[in-house]
Amino acid sequence: MIRFALPVLILGACGANAALPQKTSNNDDAKIARTLAGLTPGKPQECIDQSRVGETRGYRDTILYVGGKTKVWRNDTVGSCTGLSYGDLPVVRSMSGRLCRGDIVQTRARIGGMMTSSCALGQFVPYTKAK
Repeated sequence: MIRFALPVLILGACGANAALPQKTSNNDDAKIARTLAGLTPGKPQECIDQSRVGETRGYRDTILYVGGKTKVWRNDTVGSCTGLSYGDLPVVRSMSGRLCRGDIVQTRARIGGMMTSSCALGQFVPYTKAK
């Protein structure tokens, strides 16, 4: 009897999960556009200094590193850090104090600390307020 119960439970859980509303990238795109509104993109960079970043905002395929109201670096990741869309924490190990293209980002759940996804950083496109 247990042999039959387990597949039913697994299939039932998958079906229930499919009924949950999924976050769309359109919502992410709108949030990214609001953050970058009024800022001008510059020449892509390979690395940025972590000390200049005050806030990190994560989305499914994009991470914004905010350095104040006049500076934001956009990083379109290689691979998909889906955990960022759900508010998971991005973790990047860097010995140099810099974030660089190719560095691996792992996302961790806020509760329990389980790894939820990973991706690699792409180039950093600086967005600045025009003077």
